[in-house]
Amino acid sequence: MATTVRRTVLTLPAGPLGPENPLPALRPLDETHVVDERDRAALPRDMARQIGFQPLSTVLPARILDGYGRARTPTALDAVVIENDRLRATVLPGLGGRVHSLHHKPTGRELLYRNPVLQPADFALNGAWFSGGIEWNIGATGHTALSCAPLHAARVPAPDGGEMVRLWEWERLRDLPFQVDLWLPEDSDFLHVGVRIRNPHEHTAPVYWWSNIAVPEGERTRVLAPADEAWHFGYERTLTRVPVPVSGSVDRTYPLRGEFPADYFYEVPDGARRWIASLDEDGHGLVQTSTDLLRGRKLFLWGSGAGGRRWQEWLTEPGTVGYAEIQAGLARTQLEHVPLEPGAEFSWLESYGPLSADPRTVHGEDWAAARAETEQRLAEALPRADVEAAHAAWRPFADTEPGESLATGSGWGALEVRRGKYELPGTPFADSTLGEQQQPWLELLDQGTFPEPRRAVPPGPSMVSPHWRDMLETAPAEPLTEYHLGIAQWHAGDRAQAVRSWERGLVLAPSRWPLLRCLAVAAEEGRQRDRAADLYGEAFDDLCAERRDEGEAWTAAAAALGREALEALLAAGRPEAARSVWAALSPAIRQRGRFRLLEARLLIAEGDRAAARAVFDEGFEVEDLREGAQILDEVWAGITDEPLPDRYNFRMRPQR
Repeated sequence: MATTVRRTVLTLPAGPLGPENPLPALRPLDETHVVDERDRAALPRDMARQIGFQPLSTVLPARILDGYGRARTPTALDAVVIENDRLRATVLPGLGGRVHSLHHKPTGRELLYRNPVLQPADFALNGAWFSGGIEWNIGATGHTALSCAPLHAARVPAPDGGEMVRLWEWERLRDLPFQVDLWLPEDSDFLHVGVRIRNPHEHTAPVYWWSNIAVPEGERTRVLAPADEAWHFGYERTLTRVPVPVSGSVDRTYPLRGEFPADYFYEVPDGARRWIASLDEDGHGLVQTSTDLLRGRKLFLWGSGAGGRRWQEWLTEPGTVGYAEIQAGLARTQLEHVPLEPGAEFSWLESYGPLSADPRTVHGEDWAAARAETEQRLAEALPRADVEAAHAAWRPFADTEPGESLATGSGWGALEVRRGKYELPGTPFADSTLGEQQQPWLELLDQGTFPEPRRAVPPGPSMVSPHWRDMLETAPAEPLTEYHLGIAQWHAGDRAQAVRSWERGLVLAPSRWPLLRCLAVAAEEGRQRDRAADLYGEAFDDLCAERRDEGEAWTAAAAALGREALEALLAAGRPEAARSVWAALSPAIRQRGRFRLLEARLLIAEGDRAAARAVFDEGFEVEDLREGAQILDEVWAGITDEPLPDRYNFRMRPQR
């Protein structure tokens, strides 16, 4: 059959994504993939330089997604299917363009780990993320802020005369447009993926990209890559060079042989073909290869320990097969960001397909032979020259204007194109995509004023790039303008000026709680616990007095501000004030897992450890438990010396 592109609907048990958190993300990132500065001196010079190259301090202007739940119901998801007589790829444009499934028809094998559920969890830079398939990570170290966001999608002519699917969006953390073209040639066993990131600005931009591929794990599943060394990162904020495959007497190329979650960034020699494969006990599995620009390769494993297995259950459902991730990126490690010059672009081609190799060699003790066997089978299935030729064939089509629209992303790209008058062939950001969130910024751009709201509502998203900050500085100094200006100044590192802007806005603000909350965060970051607690208490009281209804926006604001106020008051040693905030929250909010945990902390602060223990014994689930978080261990240790119950054990590193 000729290659076809069609729309479909995929129905999965899915946890509700919930509303955006309306509080601006002023706090530093809690991303676990960080190397302490003193340890960088031992790293290769180029790696250390790129680790220190413009790391993000916040996820502004993106909003936090933490309103999701774990009560899954059958949910219809728009999908796009690309299919020939060999492969069928199913893509979810409304969820970051995730490739949900890659099915090989001749063998009937699913090449990816296809998650049977869609369960949001706190792994993305801005919160909500889900596991499985192939994800496109752009922005900064970690899972992209677009993990659960819609992308633009359309049909585009393919180099072989057929059709391909283009995904594109404006990535807001780095202010860069990107595209992903999915192309399945007729009669091919390999899905080609052309990727382009452009820098339309007059300054150098830091770029991050990792393609993350979830693959089924098994006792005899082995991950192979062209390397004899790797950089090990074990959630203890250190990068250590280790041999491959055996490190510490354990063959780390088998994901289930490690105990704790870990990253292995392979040291692929210059000039070597870029590839990584996951092969099962019979030598069958998936291989990913690319043109040379995509130099990095990585294995992420959950390990066989209790914490890793608990996370696997958390992200899918008990009784399903677990997964590991094989990954490919622009740098050697995910802690690095690569400079992209003004007006320049990065482009490369990736290929995904089935691979079969001699299992006796693949699983033999001779690592060099196992690698050579795998690379030889790849060369037979898809020669390196063919990947280069496919990239060259795709490049002229990267600028082709899209045809029929298959999905619509956000309006932020249209706003940026309108402001910067950018010419971006192949990735149109139409004015028709401008929506409610962009409207006040469009008014600022066209009229020089930021509109005050006609009714009391939580403030909308902020813009923080220098261009928008300049416009806010010259706009009339209304309270809402000062609020957004302070957020932009905070993002730029001018913390003192941000505080002054928020204090100016507070004088005449009809809605005080958003400004008070910003000032509370500033006080916390300045280690002024008592002042932060005072400001949080005042902000929460003001929100409760102003709240107009039980709608989604106000409920999200009350939950987000109530949580922060409780944590600040407990940190300041004020359990009575914290209890007042707790009492003012709605019963529905108090029943959420995060708030049950806060209730236990509050009871400990009040001296009632028995009641705190009863909260744990009754059972709760912290829906937005963060990757690498140890809060459950810490609170439990404040109650008892008994071992942490298995249901609360999400440890990602050894106990100290």
